[in-house]
Amino acid sequence: MQPGVEAPTQAELEAWNAQLKEIGEEYRALMGDLLERIVPSDAADSIYGDMRDSFQAAAESLMGNPPQLWQTQARLMQDQFQLWQNGMRAMSGEQVEPLVTPPKGDRRFKDDAWTSDPYYLAIMQQYLLFSRMVEELIEGLDLPADQKHRLGFYARQLVNAMAPTNFATTNPEVMRKTMETRGQNLVDGLARLREDLGNSAEGLNVTMTDRSAFEVGSNIAVTPGSVVYENELIQLIQYTPTTEEVFKTPLLVIPPWINKYYILDLREDNSLVKWLVGQGHTVFLISWRNPSPAQRDLTWADFMQLGPIDAMEAIEQATGEKSVNMMSYCVGGTLAASTVAYLTSTRRGRKVKSVTYMTTLQDFRDPGEIGVFLSEPVLKGIEEKMARDGYLDGRVMAFSFNLLRENDLFWSFYISNYLKGDVPAPFDLLYWNTDGTNLPAATHGWYLRHMYLENRLVQPGGIELDGVKIDLRKVSIPSYFLSTREDHIAKWNSTYYGALLPKGPVKFVLGGSGHIAGVVNPPYKNKYGYWTNDALPETHEEWLAGAEQHEGSWWPHWQEWMTSNGYADAEKMVPARQPGDGELDILEPAPGRYVKMTIPEALGEIPPSSEA
Repeated sequence: MQPGVEAPTQAELEAWNAQLKEIGEEYRALMGDLLERIVPSDAADSIYGDMRDSFQAAAESLMGNPPQLWQTQARLMQDQFQLWQNGMRAMSGEQVEPLVTPPKGDRRFKDDAWTSDPYYLAIMQQYLLFSRMVEELIEGLDLPADQKHRLGFYARQLVNAMAPTNFATTNPEVMRKTMETRGQNLVDGLARLREDLGNSAEGLNVTMTDRSAFEVGSNIAVTPGSVVYENELIQLIQYTPTTEEVFKTPLLVIPPWINKYYILDLREDNSLVKWLVGQGHTVFLISWRNPSPAQRDLTWADFMQLGPIDAMEAIEQATGEKSVNMMSYCVGGTLAASTVAYLTSTRRGRKVKSVTYMTTLQDFRDPGEIGVFLSEPVLKGIEEKMARDGYLDGRVMAFSFNLLRENDLFWSFYISNYLKGDVPAPFDLLYWNTDGTNLPAATHGWYLRHMYLENRLVQPGGIELDGVKIDLRKVSIPSYFLSTREDHIAKWNSTYYGALLPKGPVKFVLGGSGHIAGVVNPPYKNKYGYWTNDALPETHEEWLAGAEQHEGSWWPHWQEWMTSNGYADAEKMVPARQPGDGELDILEPAPGRYVKMTIPEALGEIPPSSEA
């Protein structure tokens, strides 16, 4: 017993023993749950195989270059010795500067104990030195660029998983919480971990927000409107106007189907849909169905026909207008590009007056880190799983995307939920992020292979839809491209090259921030800014070098582009159109049934809360 430290009372010892027993029971139950999930699917097994091959290639490269390995190890030994010396000096009361510090933006070590407590300071520096050694080793390997890229991703996942912040005994915040609650945080955390495992398909989908705080159609996705058309794949929402007059040409919004559309309609103060309605557009929006195995055979061409093309025909019935302006987002934009190319090849290009692409890949030359999951062996595993199941579970896709920013979107919640035992705070964006959708086998497998792996959309005639070969270079429809500078899903150095393909007028704009915040950027916040350049040089570097920076949101710039070019003609306004005024009856209020269908409901794991 240390001097000055009182011995625990009998009651305290009994309380701790009871808590340890409960922790042990939760841990045994957790191990049972994990053992039931230990057999990987074809997709997971192919990723593990690619990881093994990547590390094997790294080992062989190191064996062929002994000086590199020796130099890296020698530096680590020197750093370790210096770290030991610094520790001894600090123990003698000397003020010592840290040997290594976390990189800027690394929020894992923000607690004061990581710098004030010699124990935690030493642990942090040991870890950071090891991390730096791994990065240097990989950088010096003589490997093909794509293999080195995959190796770097896998190594980063392992290194970040080993961070001392991820373990109770080496995380000062967790240790304080454990002492304060007598371990109740670990009991609660283990129970929450078991619950999240039960709600995951593969991997672990951590709970990011208090899901009970949100209800689609109640406090998110609340812009007034009505479903005026539906088929097997979509519901078409027509939004209620808020202006007395509207532009003559309707606006069709094509969101991605990898997530639900209401990222564009979260709250009143950040809803792009509400803002578009307020600008005088008659807004129609596609709400995609959350597929089940019954939709396994839907193809990319089916998505085009049942999606944008059926929607345009319905809009003509609702408004009498034979053409639309089109606004698309992410993979919805890739479908929009396919659609306008298809319409051009079938001499129906005039059905679209203008098309807007928000963070859209057409040229997949650099798909970013998601490409790690799309090497040939990994893709074959995904295809085999989808062929058996008929779909890719959206929870698997969400887990993969979260690993692209693992410290922010996985480990931070892992620590908060399972080690600290905290209840996640309500956050609408994270609710949307966890409200995923399944992906039909025929569509998604074709998309991954033809777009990501083979980059065939940019090839003249490289894609054939319903017997029609398409060519983006023949598209004369005016195009507006919005990319975002920090996008890690649709990297702007790839999306830019899509803007060089059409032969019609093109405006390329680069927004600040990332894939979501850079798009959902309401003007009143005056955040992030954007860049414009009237020229379209051959490279994205040249474009940025000649670009002019502007403050605030890109939304008003887009509206000015629409009106100044007459795509939304302020000289030809018409009385506001109410849903149900045309030939289409109102089927149900927005947001409709399709968007409310969850993955467990779509797969029959739980009864549907509403018929779909």
